[in-house]
Amino acid sequence: MKKMKKALLSFTALLLVSVLCVSYSKPTQMVKPAYVASTSWVAAIAELAGIDNVATIAPANLKHPPEYEITPEDIVKVSQAELFMQAGYEAMMKTISNAAEVDKDKIVKVRTTNSIENLGNMVTMLSEKAGTQAEAEKRFAEYKKLIEWGRAQVAEKGLDKLTVYVHKDQIPLATDLGLNIAGTFGSAPLTSDQLALVAEKKFDIIIDNLHNSIAEPAKGVSPNSTIIVWRNFPDHTGNSALYNLVKANIELLLAM
Repeated sequence: MKKMKKALLSFTALLLVSVLCVSYSKPTQMVKPAYVASTSWVAAIAELAGIDNVATIAPANLKHPPEYEITPEDIVKVSQAELFMQAGYEAMMKTISNAAEVDKDKIVKVRTTNSIENLGNMVTMLSEKAGTQAEAEKRFAEYKKLIEWGRAQVAEKGLDKLTVYVHKDQIPLATDLGLNIAGTFGSAPLTSDQLALVAEKKFDIIIDNLHNSIAEPAKGVSPNSTIIVWRNFPDHTGNSALYNLVKANIELLLAM
């Protein structure tokens, strides 16, 4: 009897070890991202369209993500995606376009402009492709409320009566908020003619672009101008990235 118990215990122990060995030796399967975006800006627009868990190729914390040099591992990620979303001007797109393993029918162009009109068009297009129309409608409605609130605050504070000199990449949001755009600049550094204009006009507000900041010299010729630096795209993905970015831009303006 004791021998049988001993044998049974030995067999049980052996079986347990075998199971553990199998479980530890089993390779971990990589989860293929269904949706991949070239940059955090494209991913943020996709999120507004109801598409969550979007993987990005260029790291979100880069100051100039479109200049990111793509790697072979990135090409694999793009080739496995159900949908690859890009703006078209990224340096990586030449390599991706020439990659035989990438299905060109799965590449979608997203216009990266933070105007309510363009975002509405992109949200409609992307949500139809992803089948996320219901969520997209809800998220975009919240975004429109944010812009309407910002526009109302601008008018209430009289900011729409002030003269504004705007970096060209920030014109869409400035326009949506009802600001009085009296001149534009960028993306090249301010010229002597532009600085002379600033000195003459003494703009009340100068809105610069964080990703291509060039307005600081204007302070030397118009010290009473208030310079505000807005973001165009987020340094992270998810968590209502574009909504929160635009909200932060509006709050910077209202806090002046």
